[in-house]
This record gives sequence, structure tokens and C-alpha cells, in this order.
Amino acid sequence: MTDPMAGVTAASTRTIGVAIAIPEPFGSELQNHREHFGDPLARSIPTHVTLLPPTEVPVDALPGIETHLRGIAAAATSFDILLRGTGTFRPASPVVFVTLAEGISDCELLERQMRSGPLGHRELEFVYHPHVTVAHDIADEALSHAFDKLAQYEARFSVWGFSLYEHGSDGVWRPAVDFRFEFS
Repeated sequence: MTDPMAGVTAASTRTIGVAIAIPEPFGSELQNHREHFGDPLARSIPTHVTLLPPTEVPVDALPGIETHLRGIAAAATSFDILLRGTGTFRPASPVVFVTLAEGISDCELLERQMRSGPLGHRELEFVYHPHVTVAHDIADEALSHAFDKLAQYEARFSVWGFSLYEHGSDGVWRPAVDFRFEFS
């Protein structure tokens, strides 16, 4: 496969991601926990379930990517996510997360659909596992504290759609375009 990034300069690219935003009050609640655990990125990354991890794309590919995502959302149906308890990727990766007890297969389907068409070049470093990160790349004791502190966490919400996020030059991820499910 031809590399779509060959010959592309940094000024003509954007780093994007696609995610399901965690609604209020749960989003702020989990972000506050992440900050309390000492994660330096807590205020730079909105609370979310990743569907497409950070991906560098040419700026001129964005309209086609948005069309692709709009098509996925138009065919999708609203579903519930139940967050319950904690998990970790240790020792492979210093991450603690809140687990999805419901909504996993819906997220997996969306993720597979996203990595097709104009995003078909995006390979994954790890097997896709939908989750909500609450601590990343912090001291092992702090990771253990996060794991224990949120072990009984539970929240349920309906998913209305997903958002395309852009990584700003200030290091902050911001939603750029929302894609609502047509069949909510």
C-alpha cells in the first residue's frame, strides 16, 4: 500500500482522533479523578472512548474523512454504554482505565468502520479495546491508587454519536466536528 503521508510536510498535516465523549456529569467527574491521580495530561484530553487513535493526516484529506465519518454515523444506531469498575494494561502499558461493561461490540463495530476508506491506512499498535483512561504514564503507586479508587465506579449513558478531535499546537485535544447517529 502506498504511504498517504509520503512527501507531506508538518504544516500541511493535522493530528486527528475520533472518540465518543463521556457526557456530564461523568466526563468532568472522571477528568477530575485523572487530575487528582497526577496525570499531567488530565486537562489536555477530554474524557472519552477512543474509536480512532491519534492519526496524522494531510489537511486536504479532511473533507473526505468527514464525509466518511458522516456516512458511518448516518448508518449507526444509538446505544448505551455502561462503565463499571477498573482495568489496566500494565505491565505492557502504564494505563489504568474504567471498563465498558456494555457497549463494547458497538464501539468495536464503529472502530472497524472508521479504519476503512480514507482512514484505511491506520494500523493499530495494540488490539482495539474500548475503555476510558483515568491514569496514564504516572508512578506505579499512583496507578494502583487509581485502580483501587475507581474499582466500584459505575455510570450509564446513551451514545448520541461521536466527534472528530484535532490535536492543537498547545497539546490540547478539541472536538472539531460532531457526527450524530441518524437512528437515535
